[in-house]
Amino acid sequence: MKAKSVALKQRPEGIPKSSDFEVIDIDIEAPKDNEIQVQNVCMSVDPYMRGRMVDRKSYVPPFQIGEVLTGGAIGKVVDSNHPNFDIGDYVSSHYGWREAFTASAEGIEKLGNLKASPSTYLGAIGMPGMTAYVGLLEVGALSEGETVFVSGAAGAVGSIVGQIAKIKNCKVIGSAGSKEKVNLLTEELGFDHAFDYHDGQILGHLREAAPEGLDIYFDNVGAEHLQSALMHMRQFGRIPLCGAIAQYNDTEPRPGPNNLAMAIGLGLTLKGFIVSHFDHLKEQFRQDMESWVNEGRVKSKETVYSGIDSAGDAFIGLFTGANTGKMIVDLEK
Repeated sequence: MKAKSVALKQRPEGIPKSSDFEVIDIDIEAPKDNEIQVQNVCMSVDPYMRGRMVDRKSYVPPFQIGEVLTGGAIGKVVDSNHPNFDIGDYVSSHYGWREAFTASAEGIEKLGNLKASPSTYLGAIGMPGMTAYVGLLEVGALSEGETVFVSGAAGAVGSIVGQIAKIKNCKVIGSAGSKEKVNLLTEELGFDHAFDYHDGQILGHLREAAPEGLDIYFDNVGAEHLQSALMHMRQFGRIPLCGAIAQYNDTEPRPGPNNLAMAIGLGLTLKGFIVSHFDHLKEQFRQDMESWVNEGRVKSKETVYSGIDSAGDAFIGLFTGANTGKMIVDLEK
């Protein structure tokens, strides 16, 4: 059996291009002892993958030229040689960027009865949702009634951050890259204030929306967003450092914030984190998020591309503003 997959053809320079990726056929063998064969239903593309396309040391090894890429995927078991997996079971794996695979069942999560659509387990109930959950509640140590600012607020993580903060009765401000996304934040997702970061100075928007200052800035962007937030933090404020998408495609070093001294006098906490550091909270997160989604308290927004051939374009779209919410590639179409 053969299946299509996507390999890294060359290392991107700047914003990735379609020519950086190559769709190839791979052989899918029958499962051996303790292996399962899975037909992927949908796969995820995420900004962190951009860092893995650079040949440098990081918290995960870089992708290699010619190598089939990996990432989150939800699939169905179509053949099993493992006692704990049956044909028809939904599973979560890191064998994305391919239509199907055969692999050891070790490290593949059996999802059981789904409480939402399969793609939701790549978004609100998946890695982005858990990133928002632990980043805000654990790293950010959110308290009810605080004022929260989140950048990249219409993205997969940021949109969930804002909704969790509203569940916790907080005032929430978000930045996004278009009028349409700003309207989504305030009219559909419950944000108190939102602004287009292309429209005027970020600090001016923050002063207008939250004259009292910020207790938490959830940073998905870095650069000017971080610089501006530092100027408007309240004493003992917290800044969970989740991402820096503004600089992922830079070909030259970008100057950092020049006002980090603000953190000294205000007693600020700036803390980077990786979601896998909090695997011990996965069960609690899953219970909470499944309930919030089913109750309609968290809305899972998605942008969907169809077919494995579109996976590269979906990934590129993360850096050109093409996505609202979670970027998904539907592999059943």
